[in-house]
Amino acid sequence: MLSDRNRFKWAIKDMQPQIGAWSSLCSNIAAEILGEAGFDWVLLDTEHAPNELPGVVTQLQALRATPASAVVRPAWNDPVLIKRYLDAGAQTLLLPFVQNAEEAKAAVERATYPPRGSRGLSLGSRANGYGRFVSELADVQKEICIIVQIETREALANLEAIAAVDGVDGIFIGPADLSADLGYLGNPGHPEVWTVLETAAERIRKLGKPPGILVGPKDAKRCLDMGFVFVAGCTDIGLLTAGSKALLASMK
Repeated sequence: MLSDRNRFKWAIKDMQPQIGAWSSLCSNIAAEILGEAGFDWVLLDTEHAPNELPGVVTQLQALRATPASAVVRPAWNDPVLIKRYLDAGAQTLLLPFVQNAEEAKAAVERATYPPRGSRGLSLGSRANGYGRFVSELADVQKEICIIVQIETREALANLEAIAAVDGVDGIFIGPADLSADLGYLGNPGHPEVWTVLETAAERIRKLGKPPGILVGPKDAKRCLDMGFVFVAGCTDIGLLTAGSKALLASMK
């Protein structure tokens, strides 16, 4: 619930490395397994996974019983989606395809109660303990964490302006989309892409914000050494695909 302290938000604010996992299987059981594995955070993806709100609620419930913090990626930087996932009890949102400061400001505003923002208020949602924490909404709001996702050359060009937006708690680099925009479709491991990633991490840290990224297991430590603060080093789909392939090969 939003009455809980958002460990992830305050850890990345202090630039403490946070190792995470990406969950796209739309399963509360998969989320629980990842949460119990020892990851600092688990992202529940609704942009590139067939994940819908009722299922995300069960995944949030499963993660709440584990040491891992939950992060939800809505399908878009949309006021209705933001409102619904926050009401469902998500404390941290990763909002995709933020291109400029105006879109970053909109994300923050949509996630913030009036008078500063425009988030609709429900007095009986899971976010406020089904009405138990209505008198504490100002404190509850402080635990919301907004991360914006940079995915294009245009967004990189606007990085300083995006990072300067009050209320943006972190900046996440999407290497797959960024590499495509750089001309390396399907090849995020290209050396030129890695040069851009390293430079981006340095720029974000100099701007006082924690940088984040999703990579494969072999590159997670490399990204931490580069200065990325919150790093997802695996996906549940990748673990299942690679593990089942390896197991089958060992049986032949």
